[in-house]
Amino acid sequence: MTTPRWRALSSSDPSIGATQRWRLDLAYDGRDFRGFAYQAHHDTVVGLLRSTIATTLHLDHGPVIVGAGRTDSGVHAFHQVVHVDLPSVAKVRHLDGDRLLSSLNKQMRGRVQVLRAEPVSHDFHARFSATWREYRYLVLESAGPGLAMTNAWSWSVEGPLDLAAMNRAALDVIGTHDFRAFCRRPANSKADEPLLRRVIAARWERLNDEWVMSARRAPTVRLTIRAQSFCHNMVRCLTSAMVAIGRGELDEGTLKERLASASRHQLPTAAPAGGLALTGVGYDNDGRTTS
Repeated sequence: MTTPRWRALSSSDPSIGATQRWRLDLAYDGRDFRGFAYQAHHDTVVGLLRSTIATTLHLDHGPVIVGAGRTDSGVHAFHQVVHVDLPSVAKVRHLDGDRLLSSLNKQMRGRVQVLRAEPVSHDFHARFSATWREYRYLVLESAGPGLAMTNAWSWSVEGPLDLAAMNRAALDVIGTHDFRAFCRRPANSKADEPLLRRVIAARWERLNDEWVMSARRAPTVRLTIRAQSFCHNMVRCLTSAMVAIGRGELDEGTLKERLASASRHQLPTAAPAGGLALTGVGYDNDGRTTS
């Protein structure tokens, strides 16, 4: 089947100023990219999506794409949300969500999968309209080597892990706190500036996945954490600290104490990127429109 064709658009087109906002829901394997955000000289999720949209609609330039949140290199997404403003003349020329989704997926060939594509109102903003984001982190309790492919999707640690202690520690992060001890500080911020974030839920659970357990000969545990928003490396830093608590290397009250003191002193380094995945983004109003 041939790729759908739309009339070529150029910056001189008199109707180029009129735009239609689109919501795209995405999934991707983070191993393929140098993170989510656009970087001119690196392969990123937004970079691939920009170039593919430009090719599909014959645009002079890749459009600006805004995501609900950024994922680092190696971090996966099962459900990321972005918005992009496309020339409305393209919509008039028979552009619809099904054709756009199909065309983008065929060209990206599984590197990024578009799960949903539909026009939304200009009031919808992928980042600022979001009311929560949810991540999961997988940890394997392993004492030896296993299939290398599972290392890209989980973190193997020497067990056993005290899951009850890890869940008691997870309760301490729920609510609004200063997460300076567990985040990489933005370059333009002051050292004494709080990084306030509101965590809605955080819980560890043991999975009964026979394939993973037989492949690694290791039980699998999963952290699911939902917050209004996250700061850089927050989930990975919290994960490494809670795993250290589960192994008896840190006291159960460590997270509570460090949230109060904002000190990273003698905390473990962030957990590896491969075990982390963005699993959902929530909106009170998803901006759907039929116009």
